Amino acid sequence: MKKRLYLCLLLLPLLALAAARRAVPAFEPEEPRYVALTFDDSPNGKTTERLLDGLRERGAHATFFVIGEQIEGQEALVRRMAAEGHQIGNHTWTHRRLDTSGAVGRQELSRTEAALERVLGGSGYWIRPPWGFASAETLREAKAPLVYWTLDTEDWRVLDAQKTARDIVDHVADGDIVLLHDSYETSVEAALAAIDALRARGFAFVTLEELFARMGVTPETGCLYCRPDALRAVR
Repeated sequence: MKKRLYLCLLLLPLLALAAARRAVPAFEPEEPRYVALTFDDSPNGKTTERLLDGLRERGAHATFFVIGEQIEGQEALVRRMAAEGHQIGNHTWTHRRLDTSGAVGRQELSRTEAALERVLGGSGYWIRPPWGFASAETLREAKAPLVYWTLDTEDWRVLDAQKTARDIVDHVADGDIVLLHDSYETSVEAALAAIDALRARGFAFVTLEELFARMGVTPETGCLYCRPDALRAVR
């Protein structure tokens, strides 16, 4: 009897420890962090399709700012972007600067808007000013939000998939807008590699519209956004 009592006393701390462990609540993962990958100078028949394949495999969404004169002959590619949940934006007709072009710049935007309306329907396509250049006049006359960026990878200059991917992984933060170009193979590789690395850290990849909505920001026409919670000043 004494031996049994002794064994029970020895087991009490272990039983208490087991109960304490069971009482610990289940691990709750952190809220996901959201990033918008944006691709300028789209579409490109040689590279955009591969990027779309990679995004679809990963369940990631992005935003493509198209050059109007490149739409003709690639309408199916633009329709695929929209059908797979990506956002399409206006990058002017010929990649014209919008800070010095005046009436020509307005025509460049309206012509691309009309082309997108013909291919996709809808209106009010968000604008990415080529090189990020826009004037106060451009903002006043714009009929949609304008989007700058938070992180410029300079992928067009670097032309190195590993370096570009590392730049994104090392510097991106929740709510950021990343600038890339889907006309380079290295940029496509970098984007997909960055998605793979950052998803493991709890990042999700969404369109600009989704990013603004998740951050509770209603975009305003004629504003130039660096991120949903930050504007870029123009003169």
